[in-house]
Amino acid sequence: MIERIIKLPPTHNFFIFGPRQTGKSTLLKKTFPPKTTLFYDLLRSEEYLRLTSNPSLFREEVLARDKNITHVIVDEVQRVPALLNEVHSMAEISKVPYFGLSGSSARKLKRSHANLLAGRAWTLHLFSLTHLELKDHFSLNRALNIGTLPGVYLCSDENEARKTLRAYVETYLKEEIKAEALLRNLGGFLRFLTLAADENGNVINLSNIARETGISYHTVKEYFQILEDTLIGFFLLPYSRAIRKRLIKHPKFYFFDTGVLRALSGKISIKLTPKTYEYGKAFEHFIITEIIRLSSYQEKDYRFSFYHSSNHAEVDLIIETPDNKVYAIEIKSSQNPDRSALKGLKSFKEICPKAKLYCVSQAPRKRAIEDIIILPWKEIFPVIDIDKK
Repeated sequence: MIERIIKLPPTHNFFIFGPRQTGKSTLLKKTFPPKTTLFYDLLRSEEYLRLTSNPSLFREEVLARDKNITHVIVDEVQRVPALLNEVHSMAEISKVPYFGLSGSSARKLKRSHANLLAGRAWTLHLFSLTHLELKDHFSLNRALNIGTLPGVYLCSDENEARKTLRAYVETYLKEEIKAEALLRNLGGFLRFLTLAADENGNVINLSNIARETGISYHTVKEYFQILEDTLIGFFLLPYSRAIRKRLIKHPKFYFFDTGVLRALSGKISIKLTPKTYEYGKAFEHFIITEIIRLSSYQEKDYRFSFYHSSNHAEVDLIIETPDNKVYAIEIKSSQNPDRSALKGLKSFKEICPKAKLYCVSQAPRKRAIEDIIILPWKEIFPVIDIDKK
């Protein structure tokens, strides 16, 4: 069993959101034993239909629970948002259990104006496995090729792992997200998904994507919002010293897992080769998602962006901390990054002199070129204080 970094609160109500198959159900069942837990799985058809037709049954059953029941868990709560009204009502009654509510989509809750309990529940996020959780079982090559979804990464047969990823893309991304979006233009959405995968980690130009897919600018914008709301990906905004300006420039978009991206791109059967462009992009993708995951688990409140100047100087990741530290991180998959790879960091230093400059790579040892520190990739996590298990 892999021990997850995130710890679920035993004496507080909580939401835990995360993409499908990141291990939410496993974590809930491991944390809260059956003897003291009333567990509702809304992926089970009979449970879903029963509570959809009569949400008040949920309240009646919780209030009639045995005395030893200390927690009520509702898995995939977004499928029956009306249950949140019942939770809110019961949370105000003394001597009720604690509620744990999991979901793979905040979109449906927002769209249905669901009751999010007005601060009575903490919000947590679960991601694919991190290298800190996998410990000695971690392989960078495996993570880049098939990602770190638990059921995929821990599969002993790599062919089966690839089949699982293909099924994930077919049954979840192309079916459940279609249902979430109430799509009218199915073909347009499928074309968009393929192109969004091809554009992973690139600066997003919505007008160009609209033109290439034959769908409107506003529809493309809505499709990206769907991917973000269903936790399948996230935007990275461009760096600017003025927060408002970050919203004006074009962002980047990253899918939440390297393996899911490769399956969606139709490249999962081709192994990545070091020193190639595809390998370098996968390495950059992994490092950025890994930093964001661990920062979230440790509640660092860091702000993330990327740097892209008017003369095309770039830095992959800018991290701003609550105590006003700034880290500029360039990500290179080579073992010996040279000076030409560091031009973006030097450009960023001109507009942010206080920034600490790092190049994350597969170099065997730490070294310095002027004020730029070149690090083996695992060493960046203690530098930005997110290396604690």
